[in-house]
Amino acid sequence: MLTVRAPATSANLGSGFDVFGVALGTPADVIRVERAPETRITVTGAGSQYIPEDPDQNTVGAVADALDAPAHIKIDKGIRPSSGLGSSAASAAGAAVALNALYDRGLSREELVPIAAKGEAIVSGEAHADNVAPSILGGFTIVTDDGVTQVDTSISVVACLPETTVSTRDARGVVPGSASLDDVVTTVGNASTLTVGMTRDDPDLVGRGMNDSIVTPQRTALIDGYDRVHEAALEAGATGVTVSGAGPGVLAVCHDRDQNAIAGAMIDAFDSVDIESRAYQTHVSEGARLYPDRS
Repeated sequence: MLTVRAPATSANLGSGFDVFGVALGTPADVIRVERAPETRITVTGAGSQYIPEDPDQNTVGAVADALDAPAHIKIDKGIRPSSGLGSSAASAAGAAVALNALYDRGLSREELVPIAAKGEAIVSGEAHADNVAPSILGGFTIVTDDGVTQVDTSISVVACLPETTVSTRDARGVVPGSASLDDVVTTVGNASTLTVGMTRDDPDLVGRGMNDSIVTPQRTALIDGYDRVHEAALEAGATGVTVSGAGPGVLAVCHDRDQNAIAGAMIDAFDSVDIESRAYQTHVSEGARLYPDRS
C-alpha cells in the first residue's frame, strides 16, 4: 500500500481565471492505494456522504483508467466538497501520484497533471488543470495549452470556508462570454503583477494583482456575505481578497503577522449574516507528498 497526502488548492486568484493556482499547506486529502484486479473506491471524512464511490462517477476512477492501474483506493477527505478549495482535484492529484508509483509507470509530475485533469472532468464537465497542477506540483502554477509553469513561493494566506456550498457547474454558468478591451487590459496587468509578486514572495504585489472585474464579480453574487467578508479582511490587514476557485471559500493574501486578525475578522463577518465558517491560516506550500509502504 502507498499513501499520498494531496493538498487543497485555490485556483484563479482573481485575475488568473482558469490559469493560476496555488497549493495550500492545509487542509488536505489522504489517499491510500493497493493493487487490485479492478478499481474499488472507499471514501471517508469531510462530506464523504456526498461523494460517489462508483469508479465511473468518482474523479479517481478516471485517473485509474488513464494509468491502466486498477486498485483499491481509500480516500480520507480533509477537504470538503463544493468548497472552492480543490476537493475533487486533490483526490485526483493524489491518486495520480500514488498509482504512478504503485505501478511504476515512470511518469513525471508534469506528465501526471493532464491525467489528473481527466478526473476533474467528472465534476466540472471539462478537464481543467488549474487545481490539479498545484496539488501535484506545489507552489504557484500557471496552466496554459502548452504546459505548466511552476514557481516555489511561501506567501501567507487565510482561506475562509463558510458552511454553504456553490456548485462548480453553477459557478461556471455565470462566467460572462465576453469582456471589454479595457477590462481585459486591466486584468492582464493585474495578472502580471500577481505573477511577479509570487516570484518575489511579496504579498503586497500579489494582493494588488488579484483584482478582477470580469469573472469574480459574477461569482461573488453566489456567496452570501461575501462583500462583508471582503471588506473585513482588508480592514484587518489583507493585501488582497478574492473568491477561492468556484467558491464559496474566500481567499485572503497577507503578511504572516496579520493572519490571526484576518481569520477572526472573516469568521466574524460571515457570522454577522448568520453563516458559520472556519478559517485556515496557512501558506502556499508543497504539492502531493508520497509515503512509500514501509511494511
